[in-house]
Amino acid sequence: MLYGAIIGDIVGSIYEFSNIKTKKFPFFPMNGYITDDSCMTIAVAKALMDWKRDGGDLQQKTFESMRQIGFKHPNMGYGFGFAKWLFNKESEPYNSWGNGAAMRISSVGWIGQSITEVKRLSYMVTAVSHDHIEGIKGAEATAVAIFLARTGKSKDEIAKYITENYYDWCSSVAELQENYSWDGSCQGTVPPALQCFFESESFEDAVRNAISIGGDSDTIGAITGSVAEAFYGIPNDMIEKAKTYIPEDLMQIVADFEQVVKN
Repeated sequence: MLYGAIIGDIVGSIYEFSNIKTKKFPFFPMNGYITDDSCMTIAVAKALMDWKRDGGDLQQKTFESMRQIGFKHPNMGYGFGFAKWLFNKESEPYNSWGNGAAMRISSVGWIGQSITEVKRLSYMVTAVSHDHIEGIKGAEATAVAIFLARTGKSKDEIAKYITENYYDWCSSVAELQENYSWDGSCQGTVPPALQCFFESESFEDAVRNAISIGGDSDTIGAITGSVAEAFYGIPNDMIEKAKTYIPEDLMQIVADFEQVVKN
């Protein structure tokens, strides 16, 4: 249930600063790796599990989980502003609209039991760092899309909800392949990432769409992959391959999260 974001991250990891504009590439790159996208996706999942088990302040648990995993896995490509926030014990939200808000949110779409709860949890785990309105919106739109996908809504229904509540319809994948460039904002990343899902035929096709438009490839891959997983599922062989990229301590959190959601 976190593998969609993780696989999208791995597949896009080598293309973030060396974009390709084609869907024809080896799906799991030999020199691929998990980045900050996977680390913080797993950190948010851990915070939600700890909160569900023990109660307390979810925002504080989110900060603590991010710091714990960030300190253990420090060289994962964290952005400058986020790294400054992450490694400062007295950090306050820093008005960020960065796409990191959306790439780490997938667990909320699986934990929440209604759109209202998904929105509430999304705000709580996002505003701890990304409290700009665009950061809040990008994370929420992604989490809601995941929730709608996993609860059986069609692509048309998901697209209608997104366009009525968050973003106008985006350019086509073909147009994005032609014209899209690197953008670190939620507003410049989430709509293209969702469009890559809307035009896909399978989980793998969605991730290939995401990488093929260029830009912040690992983050676009993570966002697209997280929604595509909820809609299509992921073939078991892909999941087994993804596990080989994930450190043991993080793999345990992923496994624990799956059990929490299933139960």
